[in-house]
Amino acid sequence: MKCINFDERFADYTSQWMKAHGKEYKNYDAMEADMPRAYMNFLNTPAKWLDGVTPGAYFTQFEDAKVLVDWLEDYCRQGVPVPDLLMDQIQTVGRPCEKRLVAILKDDEACEEAKMTAIGLLREMESTAPKMLYIQWQLNRGQKDELKDNALESLAAMGKEALPQMLQELPHANDAGKEALLDVLSNFPGNEQVFQLALRLFRENPTRRALFAGYLGKLGDERALDDLMKVALDDTVGYLDFIELRNAIEELGGVAPEREFDNDDPDYAALQGME
Repeated sequence: MKCINFDERFADYTSQWMKAHGKEYKNYDAMEADMPRAYMNFLNTPAKWLDGVTPGAYFTQFEDAKVLVDWLEDYCRQGVPVPDLLMDQIQTVGRPCEKRLVAILKDDEACEEAKMTAIGLLREMESTAPKMLYIQWQLNRGQKDELKDNALESLAAMGKEALPQMLQELPHANDAGKEALLDVLSNFPGNEQVFQLALRLFRENPTRRALFAGYLGKLGDERALDDLMKVALDDTVGYLDFIELRNAIEELGGVAPEREFDNDDPDYAALQGME
C-alpha cells in the first residue's frame, strides 16, 4: 500500500485555497480562522492523487485489520506522518485492530514510532488488553523512557482496572519503576504499601521532595504531616519546594508554617519578575 503524505497534500490544497479565496478575507487572521472549512472541503473533494476518491473516504474503503495496521507500520518505517484518517479508521474497525496493535508492542523488530502510535491508539480505544505488558515495562526501566512513560499514561487512564496488578507487581520494580508506578498509584489512597513507599522516597530524595510531597498530599494519610512540617520549617528549602510542601500539608488538613522569601531565592525572583 502506498504511504501518501496527507499533510503535504493538504498543504498544497491550502496554498491553492488561499490563492482562490484570499480576496474574500479582510486579513490573514480571518483567513486562518476559516481553515476548518477549508479542511472540510479538502476531505470532501475528489482527488486525482486518490483516483477520484475523496481524502475523507479513502481509508474507509479498507476494513481488514491486518491491512490497516500493517499500513500504519509502513508509514512509521518510511518516516511519513501517519494520517489521522488512517488512525480514525483503525479505531472504527476496533477489536480486530486492537489485537494487531498489541502485537506491535510485543514485536522487538517494530520501530519505536510505531509502538508510540499503537499505545496512543489503544488508549483512545480505551483498551485494557496491554495492561500487563505496560506494567511489566515499568518494572525494569530508567528514569527517562518516552515509550514507557507513554504506557504509564495509559495505565493512569485505565484507573482502577489496572490497580490490583500494579500493586501486586510494585515490590518487584526497580527504583525508577517504583517511582513511575507511584505516579499512578498515588491517585488511589488507602494502600499502606504505597504510602510507605511515598514516605520513604520523600525522605531519601531531598532534591525531588516537592514531587513526593505532592504524592503524599494526594494519598491523604495524616501520618505524613510530621515529615512534611519538618522539611517545610527548614530555612534551606527553596521557594518552589516550599509551595509544594505547603500544598501537601494543607491537603492533609495541617497548617503550614509561614515563610518569607526574597530575591535571593532565584525561583522566587523569577516569578516576581513575571508579575
